[in-house]
Amino acid sequence: MLSGKEDLARVSPTPGFTKLINFFTINKSWRLVDLPGYGFAKVAREDKALFNRAVNDYLKNRPNLCCVFALIDSGLAPQEIDLEFVQWLVRNAVPFVLVFTKIDRGTPEEVQANIAAFTAAIAVWFEKMPEIFQCSSATGHGRGELLRVISATLDAGPAESEPAPSAAPLPAEVEPPFSLRVRAGNEEAKAPREKKRLKGARPW
Repeated sequence: MLSGKEDLARVSPTPGFTKLINFFTINKSWRLVDLPGYGFAKVAREDKALFNRAVNDYLKNRPNLCCVFALIDSGLAPQEIDLEFVQWLVRNAVPFVLVFTKIDRGTPEEVQANIAAFTAAIAVWFEKMPEIFQCSSATGHGRGELLRVISATLDAGPAESEPAPSAAPLPAEVEPPFSLRVRAGNEEAKAPREKKRLKGARPW
């Protein structure tokens, strides 16, 4: 939806089968990174802790990470694993915004009720709530708002380390069609080389 290119990313028919960190280079100046889902990753029980540790390592130690889009299914009541993940982001000072997805799949009343319940559950962790967006990949709703967040984030630079090279600005017109030059790649979400056995299934 963000790139305006249908079928840009390979999608498995099995939910959560993705085990790779996928990189999409946009306009040769910045990267959109798709992390494996922490909730439904199809990995062996004994490997799941290390798998999630790899995602944890990426989010905490990537020096040029600018912002995380935490995707929350708006069709569901607040899920414990989503709440835990948001709390983990807060505790580790990872910059993020909340993006409630699939708003086309339920009634507006149901969607808004789920969003309100989620924000109420996390409100105690914030003096100022993170930015909240709603989107639908089916209808394109919210695309413009998310692209403006990306543009503003690129202008501000990475959250840590040295300033990034100047990035090509997003076009002023962000409604489809939105032509982006994209180069896709991936790398395995390898666990850190650590022999210590992890007890939990995820770090947050």
